[in-house]
Amino acid sequence: MAAPSKKVFEVFVSKIPWTVASKEMKEYFGQFGLVRSCLLPFDKQTGFHRGFCWIGFSTEEGLSNALQKDRHVLEGAKLQVQRNRRPFGGAKSDKDADFD
Repeated sequence: MAAPSKKVFEVFVSKIPWTVASKEMKEYFGQFGLVRSCLLPFDKQTGFHRGFCWIGFSTEEGLSNALQKDRHVLEGAKLQVQRNRRPFGGAKSDKDADFD
């Protein structure tokens, strides 16, 4: 059996209702495969998240399962889910909120 891959398969999710937290995002996307990461950036001034996030799956199968589903609806709102085209860089996610 092959060793677990360290590669993360990511989707970019937008149009997230402000009432949804990263815990709910992980739980929702967990139905498609093992969620390795969830980055939901917050705006430091408003205290609310910015309405988008990155979900990282452990396997390509989880990524494919999430992309194949026609409609993603959470708390009555239709989420927009697409393959992440750029690898996530990490610490710079709140850079826009840091400058005023």
